[in-house]
Amino acid sequence: MENSPVPTERPAEADPRFALMDHAMGYLFPAALRAAAALGVADHLGTGPRPVAELAEEVGADPLNLYRTLRLLATRGIFAEDGTGRFALTAAAELLRTDVAGSFRSAILMLTDRTFWLTAGELEEAVRTGTSPFERLFGMPFFDHFARDADTAAVFHVGMAAMSDPENPVIARACDLPPEAVVVDVGGGHGGLLLSVLRDNPASHGVLFEQPHVLREHRLAELGADDRWTLATGDFFTEAPPGDVYLIKRILHDWDDERCVRILRNCREAVYDQGRVLVVDAVITQGNAPDPGKVIDLLMMSSLTGRERTRAEFEALFDQAGWRLTRVIPTGTRLSIVEGVPAT
Repeated sequence: MENSPVPTERPAEADPRFALMDHAMGYLFPAALRAAAALGVADHLGTGPRPVAELAEEVGADPLNLYRTLRLLATRGIFAEDGTGRFALTAAAELLRTDVAGSFRSAILMLTDRTFWLTAGELEEAVRTGTSPFERLFGMPFFDHFARDADTAAVFHVGMAAMSDPENPVIARACDLPPEAVVVDVGGGHGGLLLSVLRDNPASHGVLFEQPHVLREHRLAELGADDRWTLATGDFFTEAPPGDVYLIKRILHDWDDERCVRILRNCREAVYDQGRVLVVDAVITQGNAPDPGKVIDLLMMSSLTGRERTRAEFEALFDQAGWRLTRVIPTGTRLSIVEGVPAT
C-alpha cells in the first residue's frame, strides 16, 4: 500500500468559512500588541535577542504566556523568534521602545485604550440605534470623560501626539499659506501641526486655540521664537480667534454635522478678508478598495458622534457654514487637506 502524500498546506483553506473565522478572531492581535506595549517588552530588547524567561522576569510576566503573545506578534513582523526561542526586535517592534525617536508606543496604548476597546465591543448598539454606546458605558460623553479623568486625558493627548508627529511635517509642507499669515490651529492639542507649519513659514504667526488643561502641555516653545505664537483658550463651538488661515486637523470627524457646521461657521465669522480654512481629515473614497479611513470611521461610530466623510459631504458642511470648497489636496499621508474660502 502506497504511503499517503504529506499535505503541504492546511486542508480546506480555500473555504471562505475559514477566512471568516480568522476575521472573527482578529481582535486578539491588537490585544497582544497592547499587552507587549504595556509591559514594555521592546525596551528590554535594545541590546539584542533575549530568552523569554529573562524578559518575563524583567517585565513581571508569566514566561509561557509572554512567549505565546510574542509568538503571535512575530507572525506579523512585530518581534522575531530565532531557532533557540529567543526574541528580537524588528523594525516595527523597535517603534514600541520608549527611548527611540519616533516611538509609537503611546499611540498604540491610546488606540487600544479601554475607552475605544470597550465601545468597539458594543458596535452592534451603534449600528442598531445610530448612537454611540460610550455614554452608557462611561456615564458621560467622550470628551467630558477625558476632561474629568486626567490619566485618560494624558493617554489620549500623548498618544495623539505620537500618532501625529510623523505626519505633521508632511502635512505642513502641503499647506499653501499666504505670506505673513496668522494661522489659527483650532483644537490643535499640544500644537504639533502648528509647530511644523511655523517652522516651514518663518514669517507667519501661530495661534493655538484649545482648552486650558490641554494648553498646559503645549509644545510651541520648541520653536525657539516665542514672539511667533500665541495661546488662546475657548470653546470652538461658540467662537474662534481672528486669523488668515484656520487649521482644523482631526476635529470635524469627532462631531456630527450640526456641530461641525458650528465650528466652521465660527471660523467663517472670525476670518480676515481673503482668508481660508484647511480641514485636515481622511477623505473617504468610493469603491471596495481598502481604505484606512473606513477603519477609523468605525472608531468614530463606536466612541463619538462623528464620522469620516467624502468630498461631497465636506462640501455640504462648507456650504452650510458660509465656505466654498475649492480643492482637496493630497498630503502623502492618510489625511488630505480640504480647502475652503469664504463664499461670496
